[in-house]
Amino acid sequence: MAKALKNRASKQRYISTSQPPLVGFESPFSKHLNPANRWVSLANKIPWDTLVNVYRNQMGNHQTGADGINPRVVIGSLIIKHMCDLSDSETVLQIQENMYMQYFIGYSSFSDEAPFDSSLFVEFRKRLGIDQVNLINEKILGLSLLKDKKSEPPVREESQSQQPEPPVSASSIDGLTDTPVLAEEPVAQKESKVEVPEKEIAIPIPNKGKMIVDATACPQDIRYPTDLNLLNNARVKSEALIDLLFDASRHDKKPRTYREEARKMFLKTIQKRSKTRKEIRKAIKKQLGYLNRNIGNIHKLLDQYKVIPLDRHQHKYFFVIQTLFEQQAHMHKENIHTIDHRIVSIHQPHVRPIVRGKTNANVEFGAKIQVSLMNGFAFLDDLSWEAFNEGTRLMSVVENYRKRFGCYPKEVLADQIYCNRVNRAKLKELDISLRAKPLGRPPAVKTEHVTPGERNPIEGKFGQAKTAYGMNRIKARLQGTSQSWIAIIIMVLNLVKLTGQVPYCLFVKGLTYSAWYVKNMFRFAVRDIATARGRNEIFPLFYFFSRP
Repeated sequence: MAKALKNRASKQRYISTSQPPLVGFESPFSKHLNPANRWVSLANKIPWDTLVNVYRNQMGNHQTGADGINPRVVIGSLIIKHMCDLSDSETVLQIQENMYMQYFIGYSSFSDEAPFDSSLFVEFRKRLGIDQVNLINEKILGLSLLKDKKSEPPVREESQSQQPEPPVSASSIDGLTDTPVLAEEPVAQKESKVEVPEKEIAIPIPNKGKMIVDATACPQDIRYPTDLNLLNNARVKSEALIDLLFDASRHDKKPRTYREEARKMFLKTIQKRSKTRKEIRKAIKKQLGYLNRNIGNIHKLLDQYKVIPLDRHQHKYFFVIQTLFEQQAHMHKENIHTIDHRIVSIHQPHVRPIVRGKTNANVEFGAKIQVSLMNGFAFLDDLSWEAFNEGTRLMSVVENYRKRFGCYPKEVLADQIYCNRVNRAKLKELDISLRAKPLGRPPAVKTEHVTPGERNPIEGKFGQAKTAYGMNRIKARLQGTSQSWIAIIIMVLNLVKLTGQVPYCLFVKGLTYSAWYVKNMFRFAVRDIATARGRNEIFPLFYFFSRP
């Protein structure tokens, strides 16, 4: 019989039926932290000074105001949250229990206290908006390329050794790399001027780098919207507003809402396994009538007040309910199912349906983003809650590339929707090569054009962000915090790329597997021989090679 090669279970001796006391439980606090731990390695490679400076400049309390939480704790907690795809409360608990995470956010020693309350994550996301995160991404890319340049041996003459080193720009890397380096100050012009004693000569900056651009949707964490469910939710919220506004000293009689009857009518239709269009349309008409009555009663109750007794959240709900009623009434009257700026959630009215045409989800509900990829680093160029045509925004992405790096890209890889005639003509004027399928009838002689695999890096970034870092389900409820959620995930992608964590892990895993396979190759061969002929014939040889 072949010897089993599975890992054995732990052989720790069972002591008693009760849990060992806490006093006698051994802990590793007397030892040093493992320098090979992923959080220690990641903490030593992230440019914390750059990230902290951007956060402090956004706070604006250099002269007045009390100091807030340590910026490294704030940014490090957001990185931990999205790298591990945790909730806000779970992130705080993980930091409280994990000494390596505490080292990552800058603690000098272990503490069993929570770093902050989990509700502060909302404030952190409000402070780190899209502009701040994009600035961090630009700084990250600049540091990465500067690090690559510093790794090469410097070549200087003696006459130039005493001169101060000029700032790195796109025009100073000829011969070093084909990728543009981020300049300290964005170049606003297409041409650079070199001062000459007699006259100025305009030297055009050549196009450099390859840019991949694509768009995707970031689904929001909301219930799948149907017209009947939306009207029922709005009706329930209107009934709560009526209960809040009614005052016996101001009003004679409380308005009737027919809430029990309305709920029975709703459940009678919604609980059916199969519903016809006629039944759904009839139920929607009933809910529209109840909601219209409630909205009119709310206006009558508000007429008795000199100052509206609603806070901003309740006031917002009232406006959303009225807008939802107008949209649903219009669609019911015209017998249509589409309308501009359609509300799909009364709690998150900024969310819009995005038609994607996928097999599993034809429509997604959330924000639509446009991302450009340069040398493995991602930049969030556009974020919109309304659906947009990607082809109309290609040139804005190209201009953003020019502002960041001081020159236009040499090549642009884009999907077919970007490659319309207008964009092709504009890119041709700027001497930018569009790697895409040419228009018109295919030529008789095959020409080299973009292959599907060349755009895989940006699709991989989308998959990595949605699968590992939580971009497939945005759980923030406010519009600003949802945008910050998406932007921070893009920042985490760039930090992982900067530190080289993922390639390093795959490389180490590959080497470990290769060494293990070479070590056990003879064991496998001897095991197969022993299984076929019997162990007694070659038992000494089998024992020697098959032992672990």
